[in-house]
Amino acid sequence: MEKLKVGNITIDVVQKNIKNIHLSVHPPTGRVRISAPSRVDLDTIRVFAVSKLGWIKKQQIKLRNQERETSREFINRESHYFNGKRYLLKVVERNAAPKVVLKHSAIELYVRPETNAVKRKTILNEWYRQKLKETVPSLIEKWEKKINVQVCEFGIKRMKTRWGTCNRQAKRIWLNLELAKKPPECLEYIVVHEMVHLMERKHNDRFIALMTEFIPKWRFYKDELNRLPVSHVGWNY
Repeated sequence: MEKLKVGNITIDVVQKNIKNIHLSVHPPTGRVRISAPSRVDLDTIRVFAVSKLGWIKKQQIKLRNQERETSREFINRESHYFNGKRYLLKVVERNAAPKVVLKHSAIELYVRPETNAVKRKTILNEWYRQKLKETVPSLIEKWEKKINVQVCEFGIKRMKTRWGTCNRQAKRIWLNLELAKKPPECLEYIVVHEMVHLMERKHNDRFIALMTEFIPKWRFYKDELNRLPVSHVGWNY
């Protein structure tokens, strides 16, 4: 991977077997990447980057001003999200096994007395994990039929810089735990994204065409994911 310096902006340059030059600015920090055909020389790519400098800076400002969640303390009446909806946390202390109950406008977190914030977070995250494990299999089954691919295994884990990943050889997909907090259509978009990678490894023209065929509004869902409040750590896709 080459790196270009244009003013005070560093640009990652990847050259591969594609037809057109693609420019992208990635959250949360505004990292810039250009994918270019192998035949295009670096000077031509630099000229292209300079011509897009105003747009790049505008996108970086937008990403840096993006709304972010404050760090959570896991206390009463604190805002938490599930399926794209905001809930108030209700902490209930009792001498029994911990559990989480979803109510109309609240997430009830049942914990033993003296349970600290770290443990409360762990309990809630395990609930999020379980909810995704209940939801994802039906999505995979639905899209296996439509895309004509097979997913042998899926997993849920915390990821700092990706909403999902794919292992084509093992036919395994991984999904970011944070997706439990996002709207269901955003979760489905990421599931389909990773399943399409089982057919096409790269983010090339074929991949884009397949995504547009299966989910015509996929760009809207991608933008929605990046527009929604993000954790103070930050994720992107």
